[in-house]
Amino acid sequence: MSTSTYPLHLEGQIDPGLNRWLWLLKWLLVIPHVIVLFVLWLVFLVLTFIAGVMILFTARYPRPLFDFNVGVLRWGWRVSFYSYGALGTDRYPPFTLEDVPDYPARLTVDYPERLSRGLVLVKWWLLVFPQLLVVGILTGAPWGGTWDGDNSWDDGGGAWQSGGGLISLLVLFAAIALLFSGRYPRSLFDLVIGLQRWVQRVAAYSALMTDEYPPFRLDQGGADPGLGQEPPREPAPGRA
Repeated sequence: MSTSTYPLHLEGQIDPGLNRWLWLLKWLLVIPHVIVLFVLWLVFLVLTFIAGVMILFTARYPRPLFDFNVGVLRWGWRVSFYSYGALGTDRYPPFTLEDVPDYPARLTVDYPERLSRGLVLVKWWLLVFPQLLVVGILTGAPWGGTWDGDNSWDDGGGAWQSGGGLISLLVLFAAIALLFSGRYPRSLFDLVIGLQRWVQRVAAYSALMTDEYPPFRLDQGGADPGLGQEPPREPAPGRA
């Protein structure tokens, strides 16, 4: 795995005691989050437009707008990790934009001191287009929507929806394995998190949060390669 860093850092720590059946009800449990995130993503889009105008004239992303939008990405990632974007934990996501250090899913973005004025006009649609082709395969989403609450990309606003894409298929395999064996295969989990990390990097670039182009690289595993820490491994069979 490459140790090079990217300004967006995504982590996920798998819960070793995942309930075999709870994932069947998580679609219902996350409804309050979906409602809140729908509103937050609408605000996110408006603030991203305002930030783009500010970058064009000042080469800076206003820090309050940046922190809010990172919080929305963070909230969406926690809900996705809990639900059908990863099924990595049974701990209910908190209702907050702030970072929660002890929650098993975390997302941060390094604040850029300066951004290119020229790139702001083209990176969110033209330069990112090859990456959107990849994201379309990973999430099963159209190339021209907006983010939706449960890690989605559709016309309603929110995170990049895993609806029919490779990520959804892998999470379905994990759910079946969990149902029959009580275990989430670690290699499958690492792959899912790596794909989600790819998607979120593209999201941050599209949202003008960085000028660093997302790498065409799969950094697997729950620990972000730029943070140098490995989340706890699930216990071996018979060693709970």
